[in-house]
Amino acid sequence: QILYLKPPWTLVNLLKCYKKHWMSVFGYVVPRSLLSTVECLSKHLCTDKPLDSSTVRVLLQESKKLLHAFSSRSDYNGVLPQAYAAVTKLCDRLGEQDLSEDIMVLSENAEKMEATTPNLPNSEEKELHPSFHVAQESRHQEIWSVLEGVWNTMNLFSIEIFQKLDPSAVTMAAKSSFEEAFLGLQKLLAAVKDIQEGISR
Repeated sequence: QILYLKPPWTLVNLLKCYKKHWMSVFGYVVPRSLLSTVECLSKHLCTDKPLDSSTVRVLLQESKKLLHAFSSRSDYNGVLPQAYAAVTKLCDRLGEQDLSEDIMVLSENAEKMEATTPNLPNSEEKELHPSFHVAQESRHQEIWSVLEGVWNTMNLFSIEIFQKLDPSAVTMAAKSSFEEAFLGLQKLLAAVKDIQEGISR
């Protein structure tokens, strides 16, 4: 009934409405801390500057957070799940692109190392190519960060689900070991497959 900007909205207008009505409207529907997500999207999407792949990845993840938060209120006549699926597909596509680029870079580096340092011991090789090892370590940290994000998200989802089912049964346990995490993910995969088959039926 009271709107900062009337429809039809552009993306810029929509993000402005989010920020304007956040405390009085949207903050009662989703966690108020997600205002930082809206501001992040607004900062990068309401500009003519080109975006690099790492920024795009961040924006896609932030978009997924916002969509997931609103899914607790409604599926908005099926529009929200479609939007979430589309953003997830873009994330996957970006991940595949990054992986293929990394493989190409690693192959090129390996070829250069073979051509320039034949029959050298490992210690000398490291001295000659520190930037390669730094880049590799950085990539490992990035992969770890993504996996940790997935793990933390699954933990949060699990806690929310079990609190809905039986609030008294939930306690914040200590971090799982790698073995427990691995076994848990195996069970999760099997459970998701069963759910998928059930929905298909």
